[in-house]
Amino acid sequence: MSYPLFDTHTHFDVADFDPDREPLAYAAKAVGVERLILIGFVQSRFKNLVHTQHFLNHLPDAPKSYLAPGLHPFYIEQHQSSHLIDLEQLLKNEECVAIGEIGLDTFLKQHKQAEISKKQQDFFSAQLELAQQFDKPVLLHIRKSHAETLAILKQHQFKGGGIAHAFSGGIEEAKAFIKLGFKIGVTGQITNPNAKKLHAVVQEVGAEHLVLETDCPDMTPLCCQSSTEHRTRNTPANLPYVLAGLAQSLHLEPDSLALQLWQNSLLALKIDI
Repeated sequence: MSYPLFDTHTHFDVADFDPDREPLAYAAKAVGVERLILIGFVQSRFKNLVHTQHFLNHLPDAPKSYLAPGLHPFYIEQHQSSHLIDLEQLLKNEECVAIGEIGLDTFLKQHKQAEISKKQQDFFSAQLELAQQFDKPVLLHIRKSHAETLAILKQHQFKGGGIAHAFSGGIEEAKAFIKLGFKIGVTGQITNPNAKKLHAVVQEVGAEHLVLETDCPDMTPLCCQSSTEHRTRNTPANLPYVLAGLAQSLHLEPDSLALQLWQNSLLALKIDI
């Protein structure tokens, strides 16, 4: 391929990839994936996250990988205040490109309870403060809580920007995040013609505000899903399918779109090439 691709959201460190991470990394690079981000979600995985990054960056023909440790709102019951100290130590000791994935998630009924909701907000706020302290962008996880997430970002006067990952909000919400300096993360969902809300968002905001992500091992592009299996593992090598789906939705040539998305990724993550 004549253009580099940046997978801005992977969980390539998880156990799903332990048997074949190395060949999958080579496969990703072979289809043009030059960079990828390893995203954190719980403190117990921080060591694996760092180990995977070091492993990948010592491979000769793998995408360059970056760290973005964080405490994910969906796993709020597991998080302890000491984990924020561990996160801070990680930010001090390792080269991290962002903090993620962080945010709010009220998808489950239990996460709507006042006490749990408050804990999510507290952890989100604490991690935004760390992002401000270390001058890092953030990778946002937002489900059923776009207005609340925007309110907390504004309350903190957060100017670091980043990426609104696997965006599931509407057009006005997307514009509100863009106004705060965020890019909109587009996953394999874009390959689904029935994801009408997402297609409407990307068409309205345009290529300059978007980045690509696989969110592997989840969010498998429609074309890679096997009808015989309930859940097909997604990998960074599927990123070209996400690009193709987005190019089709925007009626753009994949090459020129890829170049724009590459530049958007570097901008969102404050990476100098």
